[in-house]
Amino acid sequence: MNRAVVPADLDALVAAVGAALDGDGPPVAPVPLLPRPPGSGPAAGDVPAGTALVLRTSGSTGAPREVLLGADALRASGAATHERLGGPGHWLLTLPPTHVAGVQVVARAHAAGRGLTVAPAGEPFTPGGFAALVARAPRGERRYVSLVPTQLHRLVEAADAGSADGAAGLDALRSLDAVLLGGAATPPALLRRARSAGARVVTTYGMTETCGGCVYDGVPLPGARVRLVPAGDAEGEGAGVVELSGPFLAHGYLGEPDGTAAAFRTDDDGTRWFRTSDLGRLDGPADAPVLTVLGRADDVIVSGGVNVAPAAVEAVVGEVGGVGEACVVGVPHPEWGQEVVAVVTLAGAQRDDGAASGTAGTAGTAGTAGTAGAGGVTSAPPELVAAVRGRVADRLERAAAPRRVLVVPDLPRRGPGKVDRAAVARIAVGHGRTLPG
Repeated sequence: MNRAVVPADLDALVAAVGAALDGDGPPVAPVPLLPRPPGSGPAAGDVPAGTALVLRTSGSTGAPREVLLGADALRASGAATHERLGGPGHWLLTLPPTHVAGVQVVARAHAAGRGLTVAPAGEPFTPGGFAALVARAPRGERRYVSLVPTQLHRLVEAADAGSADGAAGLDALRSLDAVLLGGAATPPALLRRARSAGARVVTTYGMTETCGGCVYDGVPLPGARVRLVPAGDAEGEGAGVVELSGPFLAHGYLGEPDGTAAAFRTDDDGTRWFRTSDLGRLDGPADAPVLTVLGRADDVIVSGGVNVAPAAVEAVVGEVGGVGEACVVGVPHPEWGQEVVAVVTLAGAQRDDGAASGTAGTAGTAGTAGTAGAGGVTSAPPELVAAVRGRVADRLERAAAPRRVLVVPDLPRRGPGKVDRAAVARIAVGHGRTLPG
């Protein structure tokens, strides 16, 4: 066992991560390790040999877990990323360095040796602030940034509103050689808008257990493999639960041998796989498949006996005029079992940017977005409800059309900008129905 260090601030974290990757320093935990009952696992602060980073998951599948990542896996992830993007470059940090997306920016910058430009600690993410950050990054070499969809949404929305900061933010975005976008599903309309404006956006898929993104624009990184396994009644035609393999996999979970054995499995040929909780579909030729992530297997809504994938509904709702961001959840219904509810923000609406997600903070803290309170929830106007229901029914099927549409100032979030679906469901349950059962 080795004792993990918890850096006091971002500068110390950057130095400690570099030392751990080079084999010259102890394992790094960006936040203090979770307390454990006596006899339930390693002593507080102790982690297995071979660990470089101990990262806490955001808890989107339940209680947070601590993932053990080795230096070899992190280096392999960085090398594959740079190979896909066209070579090493200078990285910009806009995400909390307490989660995998943010700390991987630190790790990739160390591996590239081209430097790191960091957003001011504690400041909210704004288009003007982003433009200033990019202006501080050196020119004359490749420059990369990782964002979450909420940050991209705010950049595009501000530009569409015609503000000077919005124009500056979009210009800064266009100047970068790659914009990695992950942490949550990206609405297709947002992705099209950003790319049409000239931003070199690359969607990423992965999780803490895979050192972050290992599938870019649906295509596995060099060394990564994707397969689907049967998902029972929750799967659609050609769909299955996504499993990932490659040199980027974590050792497992700290103090959870049973959880590690359930999530990480080894085939007879020695290939090790991580089983995600996501449903996916593989398209294209067998030797070059493209992965489409359909959403979490446990997010599937069963309404009137019909399976509804929230991610598919969210993509359509996001295309309706006037809608900013959308989260679709299922809530109990006496007749249908579950009813489909869309909780949305309005395009151009004011929000509390002081709690914006994705700002870089010091070690030991995580940037999160504000949670919409019950007082900020309203029923959408009838014309918006009709537009949402009509669009979804036309594009998908009638059973997928939200029976209610609620408007909030901002969607509640967890971790590095992920929408907190459990909190959204509580909002939906707590607000009265607008349509009869």
